[in-house]
Amino acid sequence: MIRVLIADDHAVVREGFRRMIENDPQIKVVAEAENGIEALQMVRSKNIDVVVLDMSMPEMSGLDCLKQIKAEFPDLPVLIFSMHPEEQYEQRVLSAGANGYITKRTKPMEVLQAIKDVAAGKRLMSESLKERIIKAKGKMEDPHLKLSDREFQVMKLIAKGWKPKDIGHYLKISEKTVTTYKGRILQKLGLTSNTDILRYCIEHQIEIDA
Repeated sequence: MIRVLIADDHAVVREGFRRMIENDPQIKVVAEAENGIEALQMVRSKNIDVVVLDMSMPEMSGLDCLKQIKAEFPDLPVLIFSMHPEEQYEQRVLSAGANGYITKRTKPMEVLQAIKDVAAGKRLMSESLKERIIKAKGKMEDPHLKLSDREFQVMKLIAKGWKPKDIGHYLKISEKTVTTYKGRILQKLGLTSNTDILRYCIEHQIEIDA
């Protein structure tokens, strides 16, 4: 029996996930969490075989939660289950230690198989990412892939039109720190303004509304 923790801030998603696997005798949801902090508490207190983790959650993002889980439990498989297309986050979360990345558009049978695969020690990678890696060999990678996870997050909020004060409040960091991140983003991307950041996101098809 594969004991699963599902972490997602939407109750309807957790319920749908539970119903999806209830007829599979090899998998059972033994814990649920609605944010990253709860997910960490569950991992620390329960016997979990696979964590199915949403990317966008309150209190602590899925990416930050993933890093903390891997720091404390490096051998625990984590499967990211996200609304974002693979191009947005797959390479980033795999680099952070995730065992796989699937979207919420994935067919139920494929989700179940993904859980079994990561529980068996496999590391999943989409065909599109494999192709991008092959094409990128010997070539310059997209500049935004060089951004840290926090810089990437700040970049998207700037592109949405948020002010440094609002970004700082949302991320629980100072306005000065946001300004520092912005400077790094502009330097790494070779840009000069917020408008340039928005244009860059549009040109590289980076979703900023999620």
